[in-house]
Amino acid sequence: MTAAWRSLLFSPATDEARLAKAHTRGADALILDLEDALPADAKVAGRAAARVWIERLAGLGQDVVVRINTPWLMAVADLDAVVRPGLKALLVPKAEDAGQLSVIAAMVGELEAERGLPAGGIGLLALIETPAAFSRLAEIAAVERVRGLALGPEDLSLSLGAPPSPLTLDLPCRMIALAAATRGLMALGAPISIAEFRDLEAYRGAVETARGMGLSGNLCVHPHQVEVVNAVFAPQAAEVADARAVLAAWQAGEGKGVVALEGRMIDLPVVERARRVLARAGET
Repeated sequence: MTAAWRSLLFSPATDEARLAKAHTRGADALILDLEDALPADAKVAGRAAARVWIERLAGLGQDVVVRINTPWLMAVADLDAVVRPGLKALLVPKAEDAGQLSVIAAMVGELEAERGLPAGGIGLLALIETPAAFSRLAEIAAVERVRGLALGPEDLSLSLGAPPSPLTLDLPCRMIALAAATRGLMALGAPISIAEFRDLEAYRGAVETARGMGLSGNLCVHPHQVEVVNAVFAPQAAEVADARAVLAAWQAGEGKGVVALEGRMIDLPVVERARRVLARAGET
């Protein structure tokens, strides 16, 4: 199972200067981009570079994801190049239906078996960036290798003919959060342009809204965004203290179905939420 990631930082697969420092930026995962970041005449070089950087970054303890191309001939070439030790997941752009993802998952499985990799070890992240995908989110989330759903705000907004604003992106974020929650998947996104890294106050506000909607992290294009995402999605001190108090009250109740804590009713869902907070904070 792929780990739960808060922040995933993009880098072109051929950008050696950026990649040499990428593991110091604090992102939970790095995305080597073979798609939008590379023009058509750089795809072959990108695949060769990705092979090198997957091994190098994994050796430094960094989780590595690769964004592949989805036209089938390019997808096959990408998979052949990057399904190798150290790869944690593939980010599949313009994911629109379960059939597309199932074929990619099957090809990954064949390559894992051929190369002696653990079966099922490489997950898929479905990048949701077209209107057509939203009526099929449940089916996409149900594909066996899918570990998360991620919003592509720029392409989605372009399809709608509207700017990447909260008015455009709030509902897609909520839909991704709900669909991901049904399967216990990562839900990645925020109601703001992925390119916004200068107005960090606005960016933080959007990420806080995303967390309130039930999303679990976001894709990033700049280290400043990584800092914000990690901070917002980390359990806050007051949240951790409250979770400890909830568990202490529950344990003191000695098996009662409901206990009281400072005027609040504490039942099992509240307790489970507290346990999740403490798990995210590294407490058992």
